[in-house]
Amino acid sequence: MNPFGSQLPRLIPALMSCVSAATLTAADAVKPGLTSDGFAVPVAGRRFEFPRDHGSHPEFRIEWWYVTGHLEDRDNARERYGFQATFFRRAAPGAAPGADRAPNGAAFAGDEIHLAHMALLEVSTGRFLHEERLNRRGWDAASDTAGLDVRNGSWSLRQLALPVGPDSGNARRRVGMEPMQLQGGVRGEALWNLVLTPAKPLVLFGTNGVSRKAAEASAASHYLTWSRLQTEGELTLGGRVRRVRGQAWMDHEISSSQLGEGQVGWDWACLQLDDGHEIMAYRMRRADGSTDPFSTLARIEADGTVHHVDPTGFRWTAEGTWKSPRSGGVYPAGVRLEIPGGSLNGGPDTVYRLRPLAADQELSGGAGGIPYWEGACEVVDDSGRRVGRAFLEMTGYAGDLGAALRPR
Repeated sequence: MNPFGSQLPRLIPALMSCVSAATLTAADAVKPGLTSDGFAVPVAGRRFEFPRDHGSHPEFRIEWWYVTGHLEDRDNARERYGFQATFFRRAAPGAAPGADRAPNGAAFAGDEIHLAHMALLEVSTGRFLHEERLNRRGWDAASDTAGLDVRNGSWSLRQLALPVGPDSGNARRRVGMEPMQLQGGVRGEALWNLVLTPAKPLVLFGTNGVSRKAAEASAASHYLTWSRLQTEGELTLGGRVRRVRGQAWMDHEISSSQLGEGQVGWDWACLQLDDGHEIMAYRMRRADGSTDPFSTLARIEADGTVHHVDPTGFRWTAEGTWKSPRSGGVYPAGVRLEIPGGSLNGGPDTVYRLRPLAADQELSGGAGGIPYWEGACEVVDDSGRRVGRAFLEMTGYAGDLGAALRPR
């Protein structure tokens, strides 16, 4: 028996996966910093405290920790993989902020529900595996408020302690860049145990700590990102254990409402370039096909400095199409991202093409109920030369996502 009973049909769409745009239609705040039902709204100038703010924020309606990455077999670099892992926390329908804060170890709590998904692409074969889990907060799903420690069943993401002792001097100088451990898998067909170590400082996207997604004041998030994580560990696939290494990207978004009126979906990408820079871009799509003015692109310099540009400062163009044999959704088969030279520190125009490492990386929706495409890509320049790697998410191509997420 499903533990959510009759609430499930309207609950599941609100838990749909997202990265740079989220899960509920924005509602006007009735007072500064609060939604109409009392949940917190991101406000400018928030002072973050770590490690506490890497953890859960139950005063906000929704929150997610999202990791994507590229791996290679240490013993055979030609064997490559793309992976993703996302943990969501959302206030249960009707729950008030902070209500029923039973201990995480309790059998079940009525205040929060937790969705998680995992996916793996085996590049050499094009095989794409994915799985979703949905649980009430309690013994098998929780997110700690004191620091990064989230879990859903056997899947988990935790911050590790820095080493101590006579050889830990360098580690002590890296306080704030502690490694994380990700344990996950897909239906027993793939299992992984990875250590993610920040190679660059934590990034805060947006203006003065707030990342806006729509015209509504409450359509916003606190958007924290580790843009480059050195990754190593073990991947078990087909019964064989592989030693793997690579790079990952991690988003942590804290919000109560993000999707605005008239928005039907979004495109999002994170690029890790071989020259040491990263780019994050999201394009909020409106019903007429236009780009919402609250879309943005950000470039992260080698030293961690962030430069933002609005939609007039970049061009996002779909290249070709791919039709899902399952959902019937027609997605772009690739993306051309052009950044005019005047947008970011001068210089010539820059073109990045995102080419999926497999055409079919569509997640069927499962517990989320709404199909979307999210997968590993390589990045090439206009001449076809490889210049980096990326992850790309495209939603709203298998139906009007905005309509699906609006309260009924």
